[in-house]
Amino acid sequence: MEKSIKLEELFMFSLGVFMFNALDFKWWWFVALILTPDIGMLGYLVNSRIGAVIYNLFHHKGLAILIYFIGVYFSNQTIQLVGIILFSHASFDRMFGYGLKYFDAFNNTHLGKIGKE
Repeated sequence: MEKSIKLEELFMFSLGVFMFNALDFKWWWFVALILTPDIGMLGYLVNSRIGAVIYNLFHHKGLAILIYFIGVYFSNQTIQLVGIILFSHASFDRMFGYGLKYFDAFNNTHLGKIGKE
């Protein structure tokens, strides 16, 4: 099952790359922005509950898709870019086992425990 999930996430990441290619941005924008959703980890400086809420907000694919479609509705490629980056980043993270966080600890994710025990 784990390999199947990683393969599915790889295809979703590829979809994000494909969607980015339809925009009028240079490729370096994708490379420069792909890790920016990890800024959500800063919430862990407050506590694990706030950290999980903010991290999950920045890594929620449904929200990413909503943002993308808002950009489509308003014909705004910058908003579309934000949605694509959020979606692609979440898929990229999940390929490596980094899932949405539970409130108790950063290493407790919906995909299982990560890191050292």
